[in-house]
Amino acid sequence: MGKSSASLIIGRQPLIEAIEQGRAIDKILLQKNTSGDSIATIKQLAKQHQIPIQLVPVEKLNTLTKANHQGIIAFAALVPYMDLQQVIDFVVQQGVAPLFVMLDGITDVRNIGAIARSAVCCGAQAIIIPDKGVGALNEEALKSSAGALQHIQVCRVNSLLKAVDTLHLNGIQVYTSEMRAEKNVFELNLTIPACIIMGAEGRGVQPYLAKAADYFFKIPMAGNFDSFNVSVAAGIVLYEALKQRQFSSISANKLS
Repeated sequence: MGKSSASLIIGRQPLIEAIEQGRAIDKILLQKNTSGDSIATIKQLAKQHQIPIQLVPVEKLNTLTKANHQGIIAFAALVPYMDLQQVIDFVVQQGVAPLFVMLDGITDVRNIGAIARSAVCCGAQAIIIPDKGVGALNEEALKSSAGALQHIQVCRVNSLLKAVDTLHLNGIQVYTSEMRAEKNVFELNLTIPACIIMGAEGRGVQPYLAKAADYFFKIPMAGNFDSFNVSVAAGIVLYEALKQRQFSSISANKLS
């Protein structure tokens, strides 16, 4: 599904005003070789608010609108983006253990929506996404989530690795799947503050990010078929966290 015209912010000054007023922006399309004081201001605001800028030919902009775009068009976000540290502080103040999901390289918006739906149903408080390399939280993602994306905090960061550092500084343990892992998902202790990294199908979690994780797990399967769809795998892990947090006591010999 494409972007609706209502989600476009066209022109330099309208975009500056939108960002300064706190409107969430998915990304900015900037015509190549465009310059000027207002463009410099937009670049500075984009860096400050972690909004990705994509350089495109003028033909790309002309396909999106017939209006005078002045070399720049932005996509307004359908969900607000929150600061990761502020979300951690808020969750901790509620007296509950954080349960977050980090998405690494997942580009299929239907998978993102399905993961968000499982996250909300299983009590996760936030989804962490990078500012580049992940599917846009557009109308299709929102529809696939059955509205769940509007009921969970979404944190957009410019570095997933720095986000892991922030999680660690706040006492949040990071988990990721690994087919050769020794522990099954149901052997983990997911009652503690936790963030689960879900990677792109085929590639999985990027090695540099997996290396920063605290615990590895596998999801056992019958037979030798390829693997679960990423949104199904996320649902399995998240439900295990829900089960442990609400319905079971963790034995002393599990990870601590």
